[in-house]
Amino acid sequence: MTGKRKPTFECKGKGVMFCNGRTICSLGFDMPETLDRLSTFWLPELRQLEVKVPVIVVGCKLDLRDENQQVSLEQVMSPIMQQFREIETCIECSAFKHIQIPEVFYYAQKAVLHPTGPLFDQESQTLKPRCVRALKRIFILCDLDRDGALSDAELNEFQVKCFNAPLQPSEIVGVKKVVEEKLPGGGVNDRGVNERGLTLTGFLFLHALFIEKGRLETTWTVLRKFGYNNDIKLADEIIPSFKRAPDQSAELTSEAVEYLRNIYELFDSDNDNNLRPAELEDIFSTAPESPWEEPPYKDAAEKTALSGLSVNAFLSEWALMTLLDPSRAVENLIYIGYPGDAAAAVRLTRRRRLDRKKQQSDRNVFHCFVFGPKKAGKSALVNSFIGRPFYDNYAPTTEESYAVHVVDLPGGIKKTLVLREIPEDGVKKLLLNKESLAPCDIAVFVYDSSDQSSWKRATELLVEVASHGEDTGYEVPCLIVAAKDDLNSFPMAIQESTRVSQDMGIEAPVPISSKMGDTNNVFRRIVTAAEHPHLSIPETEAGRSRKQYNRLVNRSLMFVSVGAAVAIVGLAAYRVYAARKNSSG
Repeated sequence: MTGKRKPTFECKGKGVMFCNGRTICSLGFDMPETLDRLSTFWLPELRQLEVKVPVIVVGCKLDLRDENQQVSLEQVMSPIMQQFREIETCIECSAFKHIQIPEVFYYAQKAVLHPTGPLFDQESQTLKPRCVRALKRIFILCDLDRDGALSDAELNEFQVKCFNAPLQPSEIVGVKKVVEEKLPGGGVNDRGVNERGLTLTGFLFLHALFIEKGRLETTWTVLRKFGYNNDIKLADEIIPSFKRAPDQSAELTSEAVEYLRNIYELFDSDNDNNLRPAELEDIFSTAPESPWEEPPYKDAAEKTALSGLSVNAFLSEWALMTLLDPSRAVENLIYIGYPGDAAAAVRLTRRRRLDRKKQQSDRNVFHCFVFGPKKAGKSALVNSFIGRPFYDNYAPTTEESYAVHVVDLPGGIKKTLVLREIPEDGVKKLLLNKESLAPCDIAVFVYDSSDQSSWKRATELLVEVASHGEDTGYEVPCLIVAAKDDLNSFPMAIQESTRVSQDMGIEAPVPISSKMGDTNNVFRRIVTAAEHPHLSIPETEAGRSRKQYNRLVNRSLMFVSVGAAVAIVGLAAYRVYAARKNSSG
């Protein structure tokens, strides 16, 4: 790991100029007030404008400095550099005397090509977490025999890959010697070098050392050779994209799922089917960050009593990420070391429109939209799906949320079900989009079985969604859930629900009680209905009238076509008859 070392200067600098994506702030030695102006106006102004580029501070007119008033540049600039971390370098120059003019633009170029900010924390003098994660992944990729250390041969291969030049044996010895002298380590885990070679600790230490000495180009060359961009993430061109129709979904292939099972077993060190948070973090320690720390993935899967993930919950989270963002799922597969073609780890399913025609779906992951009025019991239903306890206190749903889990079907078949809870206030906005129902395999409408107004509003939502599906061609099967079955039903409940179900051609409401833990196999019934989408698609009065009208039009067109055909045949026969009569005459 070699690279040329360039000197770094600290200095004062007047004004602001932009040059190819970096900012150069210059100060005049004949005008000391410009230094105050830099910290009180220009740098705060750049922050307010959100100009996120490296900053170079240049002290101009070096030839005019009063030699009798020497000032420590480090003393002058240190407070400003502490306050404004975006400052990469400070350098003095004189345009009049041509002193260090090339160096100004060299450092400006270097600040863009090899910025310090993404790699190194100047305050703590340590590598930044995302840089550590990237270098750890690179180390693992280069540790071909997986023994936790880079042997001389592996270190040499790494050098050739990154710098197109092998290391001489004496250079390898020198690298190890530097690490051993500066990082002796008191224990097995913090040693930079062991009997097998350079450890991860030593590898990270070398890069921190390069950066401290101003050799950022060395670390950046390594990162870019392995596909990283300036944000220390894999470049966009490396991550495959997936073009799909609105009513197609994405799933992991069986090979990818099997790989993830093996990963789970590898990191579940005590084999207790409980991947603890620390073990999960270890899996994603070679990714820029854990992808499940933010919504919609955070808390979307069932947690164990020890706040961990079972293997089903782990695979469910991957299924959710693949469904919502297949490119991100593939990106994280690459980060954790997926050995095959990452693009082939995802399959696009058959279009839902074809599923309805074929009267069967071959999906392994089903996407269910959960609708319902306020206080109907939507959240309680969703929470029960992933093992959360029932709470009596009502908390209104204001944002969409997801829950995902594996559903066991007869015959040992397992399917993954994704519940997407949609607040009542969000339905109107959702249906503004023509394709909003395209990714939906089945819609569930929850109402409070003890409240007649809740039932009325749920049926209104059902008609709205069904009408939208009929208008756009993205009809979805629907299921009604009568929540709070532990309470007394409102009068006429059975008669009303029977009438609506029969009129719309769907199944009668499924009674459940989340409070009592009686879900009446509702999740299995949801999956079963989604597997046979043609059986549960509701039909509105408007949709029924439209179908009758279309049938009449088609029948009329058929009669017209038949009549026209008869007329043409008759005309042809008359012409033949007339021709024969003329010839005989």
